[in-house]
Amino acid sequence: MLRTLSGLALALGVAAAAPASRAEDKKPEPGTVELFNGKDLTGWGYKTKDKFEAFDGKTEASDKRYSAKDGMIVVNPGKGTAQLWTAEKFGKDFELRLEFRAAKNADSGLFVRGPQLQVRDYLVAGPYKDLKKYKPQDWNEIVVVVKGEVAHCTCNGEVLNEAMKVPATGPIGLEADRDTVEYRNIRLKEIK
Repeated sequence: MLRTLSGLALALGVAAAAPASRAEDKKPEPGTVELFNGKDLTGWGYKTKDKFEAFDGKTEASDKRYSAKDGMIVVNPGKGTAQLWTAEKFGKDFELRLEFRAAKNADSGLFVRGPQLQVRDYLVAGPYKDLKKYKPQDWNEIVVVVKGEVAHCTCNGEVLNEAMKVPATGPIGLEADRDTVEYRNIRLKEIK
C-alpha cells in the first residue's frame, strides 16, 4: 500500500515523504564543484599551524568528531570544539550552497575563507532568532555569495549576514561545538 501511495504521489507531482536525499543522487550544475563526495572525508582534514591532517578515503576524523555517512557529514558531540577544513583554498568569487539539519539547541559553524558564520538551531541557540523560514530539526539551505572580500549569507532566502568580511583567499570549514549537526550537498560554483 505504501508503494502505491508513493507512486501515486509522484504521478500527481505531490511531494511524498522520502528518506533524506544523498549527495550522490543529485547531479551538480555545470561548473559546480562538490566539496563533499557523500561517501568519505576526502578533501577535508584538520589543520594546525604547520601541517594538514588529511582524511582522504576515511569515513571518520581522527577524533571521531566528524563522520561521513548516508550522504552527510555528521558533526558528532564531544568535548570542546573541532574544525574541519577543505584542503583546497578558494580565491575567486563564488557561490557556496549547503544544506544542514541541527539538533535542538545544536551549535556549529561554517568558515568562509576563515571567518565564521554561525550554523545552529537558530530559533533556540540564536543569534538569528527572528527567522521566519527556518525549519527546526529539518533540512535548511545556506547560500553564501562571495564577491571580493565580502560574503552575503542567507538561510532559506533570509539574510543572516549582509556583508561579512572575508580574506581574499582561504578554505571552507565546519565547526563541531555542541550537539549534532548534519551537512549535505556542499557545493561551490565560481562566479565569473
